[in-house]
Amino acid sequence: MRKALLLFFTLILSISAKAQIKLPEIVSNGMVLQREEPINIWGWAAPNEKVIVRFNNKKYKTITAKNGVWKVTLSPIRAGGPYSMEIEGSNKIILNDILVGDVWLCSGQSNMVHQMRLHNVLYADEIANASYNEIRQFFVPNTVNLSGPQTKLPESSWKKAINPDVNEFSAVAYFFAKELYQKYKVPIGIINSSWGGTPIEAWVSEKGFKEFPNVLETINRNKDTLYINSQNTLPQAEPPLPKDKGLEEKWFDTIYKPKGWRNIAIPGYWEDQGIKGLDGTVWYRREIDIPEAMTKKEAMVFLGRIVDADVLYINGKRIGNTTYMYPQRRYPVADDVLKPGKNLFVVQVTNNFGKGGFVPDKPYYIVAGKDTIDLTGYWQYKVGRVNMPFNKNYNKIALHYQPTALYNAMISPLINYNIKGFVWYQGESNTGNASEYSKLQAALIDDWRNKWNKQLPFLYVQLPGFMDYNYLPSESQWALFREEQAKSLSIPKTAMAVAIDLGEWNDIHPDRKKEVGERLALAAEKTAYNEPVISSGPSYKSLQIKGNKIIVSFNNTGNGLSTTDGEAPSEFAIAGADKNFVWAKTKIEGNTVILWNESIEKPLYIRYAWADNPVNPNLINKENLPAVPFRTDE
Repeated sequence: MRKALLLFFTLILSISAKAQIKLPEIVSNGMVLQREEPINIWGWAAPNEKVIVRFNNKKYKTITAKNGVWKVTLSPIRAGGPYSMEIEGSNKIILNDILVGDVWLCSGQSNMVHQMRLHNVLYADEIANASYNEIRQFFVPNTVNLSGPQTKLPESSWKKAINPDVNEFSAVAYFFAKELYQKYKVPIGIINSSWGGTPIEAWVSEKGFKEFPNVLETINRNKDTLYINSQNTLPQAEPPLPKDKGLEEKWFDTIYKPKGWRNIAIPGYWEDQGIKGLDGTVWYRREIDIPEAMTKKEAMVFLGRIVDADVLYINGKRIGNTTYMYPQRRYPVADDVLKPGKNLFVVQVTNNFGKGGFVPDKPYYIVAGKDTIDLTGYWQYKVGRVNMPFNKNYNKIALHYQPTALYNAMISPLINYNIKGFVWYQGESNTGNASEYSKLQAALIDDWRNKWNKQLPFLYVQLPGFMDYNYLPSESQWALFREEQAKSLSIPKTAMAVAIDLGEWNDIHPDRKKEVGERLALAAEKTAYNEPVISSGPSYKSLQIKGNKIIVSFNNTGNGLSTTDGEAPSEFAIAGADKNFVWAKTKIEGNTVILWNESIEKPLYIRYAWADNPVNPNLINKENLPAVPFRTDE
């Protein structure tokens, strides 16, 4: 009898638990709802359960479907708040601190992910003074699904743009939202659904690939879990790593007596300094003279960027570490670590593939108070571990790179949520196949608009300059890619923020995120808010050939053409019928740029900023917006 009663009450509790109203993660305390549009509120409960939603002095009723899903559509409302919302069925949920304003879905790869904290030196004041209760971000946790569109997200919540929470905001999205908030004085919501290193194909639904039969084959194959599991099974275990002599012998300790160390420069890669093809660990050490004025106070060590991982020790104490190559190294040092006179700095660097070491042209110094000491120059090094070669002969599938994988898991659960538009910063992972990108981006735009059932504005960033400078006109994969990105401007209600001048040759994640966000906001003013503003820099319109000169006309000249440095426009190349490009001499006349080179009598073609990383793309309009890279010899 006791067991029967226990089973009975367990079943009752189970049924009761299943009947509880549940809400999607994004419908939660502190959310920002889209103003002046019908508002969808949805969730799950028991089949055929009555659900009542009370909001803004109105009551909405519905009954759940057989699958337990329910949805109500609230009447449009103007910007404002905070509001409360009550949702009642077999249980009651009360949501508080709800704002109504404009909501933007911000997506892409790492340059959209990059949080404010990763740029906390450049934007230290911005972070310290952030106090924007009405700018809020909902971060979608990284998750993958290959089987089909999902309805639920992992646990997350809305956060306000106030210190310290602002540290976790996408830097691009934060500056975008801040600019719009300051102009329109309405709450701004950011839905940050992005994942570093991912290709555009991962963000498109299966229906979005109707024009891509090869991709559809991949999608169908990936739905077979047996296939995925078979591909992700390693044929053999990797050999164990050798022990690191530096750790065994404590090379970081102040009592260690160095023997057999050699000189090496920081910054620089060890493969460029006499260490051939080493994967493993290399230890760097140097004694740094610290004046008494820098002691007994907190300090900060800047170690640029390191490929791949590192651990910093000072005077035998472990100060900080980073496990992968991309973040800039900024390590706080407690006030009791430094001492007057010689201080031992030791860095263990681990590299598993390619060149290892310290990335050039980055900051390397220690600062305490108002004093700074340069850390570049010659250090000593010794190899701690040499990894044995291992043939990884297998085809491991990176699930988050697969078509539809991120749409299914990170976009599909959001499509009931009403938004103002899309902000997209992605492309680095697709530069190897530039010719396909314009079709893929058009497919993404069409797909997402269909899912939200509205021609929502689509704003996106054209990739900035990256990699080595080339001082001669040359072919460029990244220039081809930017050209493909620009083709989406032919689609209605799209806008592109040009970032050609904001890159860093040695960092795929450039620091200057504020300008990117502000240019996106300007694009939004034009495209989403219908403001009569100049939202783009000069873009190619036409050319006229007169003798040995070419006269180039532009759209979006605003109040006239200019340059960032007051010099003649640079990065223009000119060619005749043979398409052998040489640098052009230039001058601005009105809203045109005149190009020529004495060696070309009959010029036909021109290019502007056509390089992976143009040296000085200085053409702007007087609104200080950069010209769009282009070519006429396609």
